[in-house]
Amino acid sequence: MTTGTPRYPSRQTDLPPPETEVVTTLRVACDGAGGALGHPRVWLSIDPNIGFVDCGYCDKRFVLEGHEDAAGATGDDG
Repeated sequence: MTTGTPRYPSRQTDLPPPETEVVTTLRVACDGAGGALGHPRVWLSIDPNIGFVDCGYCDKRFVLEGHEDAAGATGDDG
């Protein structure tokens, strides 16, 4: 039976990302930045029309410089 609650609450779009980084390139790598406690390195591509991309492992948001307002970013939180 489903209750209408998302299976993965961290994927809800109304929650802010846990960490945001402003970048200048359209292709970025994320490894969780936790050393042995991080996650496998993944490469993410930012759509210039959207201006940001979220990591599927840790939900860190990478925001293309100049798109901070559209992505709700205020700078580097980490």
